[in-house]
Amino acid sequence: MTRLILLLCLIVASSSRLVSADEPTETMKVITHNVWYGFTQRGEPRRSQWLNWMAEQAPDVVALQELNGYTPDRLAADARQWGHLHSVLLKEEGFPTGITSRFPISDVRRIREGMHHGLLRCRIRGIWFYVIHFHPSNFASRIEEAGHLQADVATLPELNPKVILAGDFNGFSPADRSHYDTDLELEPFFEMLDRHNPGARNLNEGKLDYGGLEAILSQGYVDLVDRFRGRSQPFVGTFPTSLVGDQNHGTDRRLDYLFVSPNLLPQVESAWILKDEITRRLSDHLPVTATLRL
Repeated sequence: MTRLILLLCLIVASSSRLVSADEPTETMKVITHNVWYGFTQRGEPRRSQWLNWMAEQAPDVVALQELNGYTPDRLAADARQWGHLHSVLLKEEGFPTGITSRFPISDVRRIREGMHHGLLRCRIRGIWFYVIHFHPSNFASRIEEAGHLQADVATLPELNPKVILAGDFNGFSPADRSHYDTDLELEPFFEMLDRHNPGARNLNEGKLDYGGLEAILSQGYVDLVDRFRGRSQPFVGTFPTSLVGDQNHGTDRRLDYLFVSPNLLPQVESAWILKDEITRRLSDHLPVTATLRL
């Protein structure tokens, strides 16, 4: 009987912790992470380490890319590991994106037409979240996808909606141009990829193309990592990591971003790329995080 009472107490305590996650907080911590093929490659101990790491981060909202092999139930089970009762999966085939939240998720829309991997949109605490995974090898497609994003934002009910774009944009930011101008290996690497894959258009007339990110910036969104990094700080990319150091993925570049609409910028407290010995081994991409005041 004593053991049964203790077990019931543990269940109640655990349930209380999850239910209390819906209660308002003063800040919102957001993490975006491309998890590399849904842990179908080099799954363990990587997946267990990632689940533990995510729980330690105590995020409020998590945007995920490359949830290959995931179902809504599997994403929900993972989300519970870091205290989230709410989750949405874009799709079950290909390269799905997903989002999990400590707070309720509403106004879900799954956009497939015109998007290589799809676009997931929802609303959390009055903020519209778009989980991004743009085309990996075609600069022109990324520009078109940015246009589809803009068209959907135009349908939102508010006159001046608060928006967060989170994910893998697979493109280059003009804010990093000075770094890429000194990288003598990146354009030859992409030239090799385009030569071996007739359907790829990584380069635009032999040069890196910034059009996808320029299209996002032209819509008014603010690149949070660029805004909060010091001008004297060295460049930090998000891909590739040492997890795939045995493969040729080219040199370091920033593909993963958190953008906010200008009306949200005053609420942002911090943003940075989570780069350390642990995150280098969790995926081929590094996670990015930001904290906002609510």
